[in-house]
Amino acid sequence: MISDQPIDILSLLKSDTPDPKKPVSVVRQEFLAFYEEMQDEVGEPAVMERVEITKGLQGYWIDDPEAVTDRIILFFHGGGFTLGSTKDHLGLCARIGRAAHARVFSIDYRLAPEHIFPAPVEDAINAYRFLLSSGHPSHRIVPVGISAGGTLVLDLLLSSRDRGLPLPSAGVCMSPIVDMLFNGESVTKNLDNDWVTPARLNAIRTVYLGGQDPKDPLASPTCARLSGLPRLYIQAGTHELLLSDIAAFVDKARWAGVPVQFELWEGMFHCWQVFARQVPEGQRAISHIGAYVQDTLAR
Repeated sequence: MISDQPIDILSLLKSDTPDPKKPVSVVRQEFLAFYEEMQDEVGEPAVMERVEITKGLQGYWIDDPEAVTDRIILFFHGGGFTLGSTKDHLGLCARIGRAAHARVFSIDYRLAPEHIFPAPVEDAINAYRFLLSSGHPSHRIVPVGISAGGTLVLDLLLSSRDRGLPLPSAGVCMSPIVDMLFNGESVTKNLDNDWVTPARLNAIRTVYLGGQDPKDPLASPTCARLSGLPRLYIQAGTHELLLSDIAAFVDKARWAGVPVQFELWEGMFHCWQVFARQVPEGQRAISHIGAYVQDTLAR
C-alpha cells in the first residue's frame, strides 16, 4: 500500500529543483545541504575512508560492522552528471551497505560542465580497475548506481565487455538515465507526478554532452549493443518522467538475452530511495536491493 508521505516530500523536492540561473558552485552547495538534511539519521555515523584512485578521482570506503569484507558494492551517486557526491548520498550508501551486508566503495566522479562526457565514464572504469588491481575479484563486486549513477553502471558494464575486462556478476540501477533524447511518453504523462522537469532533463543533456551525439551508446545505453551483459536489477517508479525510457531499455536488454529483473514501484517518483527516512517505500526498495546483492554474491 502506498503511504501518504510521498505527496509531501514530492512538493518539497519540486520546490528544491536546481536553479540553472545560479552559479554551478552555489547549486552544488544547495544540493549537498538539502540531501544531507534529508538523509540525516540518528545513531553512529558511517565510517568513511578516503582513497585516491587516480589524480583528481577520489573513492570512499563506507563500512558497516556487519559487512562481509570481500563483498563489495561499487556505488555511483546521482545528480544529473553536474551535481552530487559521496557526501550527499552517504545515507543511501550506508543503508544499501547495511541491507547487503557489504562494503561500499563510492566514487566522486568528475562533473560537468568542467568535465563533460565521457569523463565520468572513464572515472567509472578506472574505479573498477582499481578494485580489480587491489585484489577484489569481479565476481565479488556489484556496481550500484542511482539516476546518472545508474547510467554509469550500464556504461561500466558495456565498457568492460568491450575492453575485455572481467565482468561483475550483476549490476543494479535505480531510476537510470538510459536515453538522452528523453522522448518517452512518460516525460509528458508524468509531468505533474515527478519532481524532475523536462527543462532539467534538457539541461542535463546540454551540459553533460557539450554538443556530442546523444545517441552515443555510452550517453544513451538504449542505443548500445546489449548482448553479453551480466544480470541486471532495475528499479523505477510509476510516476517517473523517465519510466517509458527505462521500460524500453528493459525490453531491448531482454531481447538481447540479458537477464533483467525489473521492479516497478507504484506511485514512486525519481530517486525515491534517497529519501528512505521520509518515504517507507524507499527503505523497502533498499531492502530489495540488499537481498539481490546478497543473492548475487552468494552464487
